Amino acid sequence: MKFNILIFISILTILTSCNGQTNTQKISSEKPTEPLVTGDTVRKLSNNIMVIYQDKRNNYWFGSWQDGLFKYDGESIVHFTTEHGLPSSRVEEIKEDKHGNIYFNTSKGIIKYNGYNFSILQETIGDIEKWGLSVNDIWFKNFTDAQFVYRYDGTILHKLKLPKIEIGEEWIQKNPTSPNPYSIYCTYKDSKGYIWFGTAVLGAFRYDGSKFDWITESDVNELHYGPSNGVRSIVEDKEGYFWFNTDYKYDIYNKPYSTKSGKGSTLFYDRIKSIGCLDCKKDGDLNEYLSIIKDKYNSLWIAIYLNGIWKVDDDNVKHYPIQVDGKNIPIFYLFTDNKGDIWLGTHENGAFKFNGQAFEKFIL
Repeated sequence: MKFNILIFISILTILTSCNGQTNTQKISSEKPTEPLVTGDTVRKLSNNIMVIYQDKRNNYWFGSWQDGLFKYDGESIVHFTTEHGLPSSRVEEIKEDKHGNIYFNTSKGIIKYNGYNFSILQETIGDIEKWGLSVNDIWFKNFTDAQFVYRYDGTILHKLKLPKIEIGEEWIQKNPTSPNPYSIYCTYKDSKGYIWFGTAVLGAFRYDGSKFDWITESDVNELHYGPSNGVRSIVEDKEGYFWFNTDYKYDIYNKPYSTKSGKGSTLFYDRIKSIGCLDCKKDGDLNEYLSIIKDKYNSLWIAIYLNGIWKVDDDNVKHYPIQVDGKNIPIFYLFTDNKGDIWLGTHENGAFKFNGQAFEKFIL
C-alpha cells in the first residue's frame, strides 16, 4: 500500500474498533431519570460514516468522525450532535452491554445511552497497572493518551496502562516526534474470551487475564516498523485461524507454542502463508486491510482503502469494486448486522449495503 495513502489514513484515525462484541443477553428495562433526549429527524446520513452498529432492538447506529451520530429504526433517521449531549462530533466506537445499553466512544469521552438519554462515563483513576478480564467487560480505545485503554465492567470505567515492549521503547527513542507507537487501533474479543489489541506500529497483542502475548509488526506484515497500515482489524475464521491485516493467517490455539523464534524463545503462534495478495500479483499491494469481518456463512470480507471489497471463501477470492462516477472511492469499515447483511462505511460517500450482487448506497 502506498505510503501517501497510509499517511492520509493515519491522520484520519485511531482506528475503529474491531468487531467482536456479542449480543445475547436480556435488554434492560431501565426507566429515564432525565428528560428524553431527542435528536433532529433528517433525510440522509452524513457522507463521513466510519463505524456502523445494530443493537438488540434492531436499531442501526452510524458514527461519523465529523458529523456526530445517526440512528435509523427502519423508518426514519435521527441525527445527534453536541447539541443533544454528545461531547464531540467524532464517534469512533459503538458497543453494547448485556442489558442493551449502547456506548459511543468519542474523541472527548465515552457516552452511555440507556434508550432514553446520554450520560458520560467517568473514568476511575486507580491502579493503572491492575488489569482484569471478565466475560461482560467492554473495552475501549483511549483517544487522549495513547498509552492507556479503558475496561468498563458495568460499574467502573478502569483506565489501564498498556504494557511496554522493547521495540516500542526503541521506536519512541528513534522517532520522538512521531505519533505514539502504542496507539490502539482496534480491540477484539476472541472465541476464548481473551481480548486482543491492534496497534499503530507494534503489531498486535493478546491479554488472557494474566499475561500479555505479542505478535510484533515485523511478523504481521514484514515491513518491520512501517510505513504500514497498522493492525486495524482482527478476526478469527471458521477454522480458528486469526487474520490481522496481512496475507498471513495465524494459528493461535490449534497448535500453541509450537514455533521457535530467532532468539530461541518460544512463540505462542504459527504464522502460515495464506491467500497472499488478493489480486494474485506477486508484487501487488492488496495485502494490508482496513477492516475484516466474518459473515453468517463463515466467509471473510476484506476492505481495502481504494480497492474495494474482497470476499474470501476458502481459496476462492471475489472482488466487489466500490465506485462513484466510475472511480474507486475511499472505504473503511465493514459490519454484519443481526440478519447477516453486510454494510460498509466510507470516508466521503456515506454508507453502503450489500444486495447480494453488489454494494449499493444506503438511501432512505
